[in-house]
Amino acid sequence: MRTPDVHSVPSESNDKRMLEAETARLARLIQTYAPHDGIFDQPIPGLRLGRFSSTGTGLKTFYTPSFGIVAQGAISFTVGQEVYVSSKARIFMVPVALPVTVQIMQASPSEPYLTAGLGLEPQRIADLALKMFPRGLPPIRQRSAGYGFDADPGFVGAMTRLVDCLRNPGDAEWLAPLVAEELLIRLLRSPIGVYVAEMGFADSGVQRVAKAIAWLRGNYAQSFKVEDLAGLVHMSVSTFREHFKAVTAMSPLQFQKTLRLQEARRLMLSGQMDAAAACHLVGYASNSQFSRDYSRFFGSPPGRDIARLRGQGQIRE
Repeated sequence: MRTPDVHSVPSESNDKRMLEAETARLARLIQTYAPHDGIFDQPIPGLRLGRFSSTGTGLKTFYTPSFGIVAQGAISFTVGQEVYVSSKARIFMVPVALPVTVQIMQASPSEPYLTAGLGLEPQRIADLALKMFPRGLPPIRQRSAGYGFDADPGFVGAMTRLVDCLRNPGDAEWLAPLVAEELLIRLLRSPIGVYVAEMGFADSGVQRVAKAIAWLRGNYAQSFKVEDLAGLVHMSVSTFREHFKAVTAMSPLQFQKTLRLQEARRLMLSGQMDAAAACHLVGYASNSQFSRDYSRFFGSPPGRDIARLRGQGQIRE
């Protein structure tokens, strides 16, 4: 009776040990280049590192198309009514620019939440997607505002090598682009690869929604008709509503309201503007309606919310 060759295929336990080792190495590197709590843009284009040493209430922020790996701790993202949870060695990706609520779920001073993220550029994705999907994309079954999957040792190892390029300016200039391309290839080959590839096709549903989002971001203070926005991206109204809701977990009007409220908060924080002025600048006609919407979205009226943030030194949005 032939004895199975136990060395022919790596065992599941070996893969787990490799994943643990790579994730631990990535965590150590993140702590080196993110020396205290916050989000840190790095010299490598698109690379951001995050560190938070305590759990906390939801932070309202804005994500651009990107993906990230959690190296330690756990986090949740709320987009519209959808909630996504990402923990150690898990990858989360958003294909379009989205307002999100971030909640740190697992973190402490001794074991802070740590993450490494990389921005996604449609043109770079298009170049690779055309090679990996030469016959076109397979049917897209169900779009979402965000996608997640468990990383393997190779994926975490590639992100570790990208962050490690920060040690040497020459590596950051010459080697980092090659490692970033490797990460994109691994992302395209992952269980969510087709949703990533779709970002690179100009006529895809997600890119048409991205074009509508770009218009909303540039014209958030203006009123609009959904029919006109659908026409801008060459979709029927019903198809546009369906695609927009699938990709953002919001209707176009809800998306615009979120943009207005986040911009009003930013103006009051960084511009020393009062609520009445911010309200009208972002497109509200009624102060009372603005105050009601703001309270529902941020949890307290504008004056109280801004005073709390200034007291905590959170001039971040």
